[in-house]
Amino acid sequence: MRLTIVGSQAEADIICSLLRANGITCGERAANAAIPGAGGFGGWREILVVEDQLQAARELLAADRP
Repeated sequence: MRLTIVGSQAEADIICSLLRANGITCGERAANAAIPGAGGFGGWREILVVEDQLQAARELLAADRP
């Protein structure tokens, strides 16, 4: 299941590292569409987690933001 989309490989690596460090299985792949309101195409990456870990991953990302 899609957790989020980020603008670069570096961002995807950081998020997946955080998720994996907390026991959440993570994968990423190229996103094939422009993100509305983000200024067009780029190196967008889609962050994926298994369905039964999606809520925990969302909570972890929300807690990590200031």
